[in-house]
Amino acid sequence: MPQVWLFGLLGGLMIGGAAALMLLGLGRIAGVSGLSARAVGLADAGAPAGVAWAFILGLPLGALALSAVFGAPVLRFPSAGALLVAGLVVGFGTRLGSGCTSGHGVCGMSRLSPRSIAATLCFMGSGIVTVAVMRLVGLS
Repeated sequence: MPQVWLFGLLGGLMIGGAAALMLLGLGRIAGVSGLSARAVGLADAGAPAGVAWAFILGLPLGALALSAVFGAPVLRFPSAGALLVAGLVVGFGTRLGSGCTSGHGVCGMSRLSPRSIAATLCFMGSGIVTVAVMRLVGLS
């Protein structure tokens, strides 16, 4: 079994490559929240629906392919309630920030977008504070 950091490295390279391919090939930003909204019909603009579905389905399928090649890492998940609350908070933040970590953090920062840099600083800072508080109260 390879080191756990290898999964992050390979995943990051795959996401970066997909984002570059989408920007160069279609002239579109590979923001997962926007692609998800487009795939399920919540957004009228953006990449074609077929491209959005392919991108969204490719995320778990890519992880599955890496797991088949390298073996699945051991994963730990919090309770279903915590996942639900976290998902709602992230969804709210995504709408509030007009984008997600892939759109702002991967694509926007690589284009030196001031709005994306500010958004990335906000969600990274929020994540750091959240982890610190969870560890302080014994939830992590």
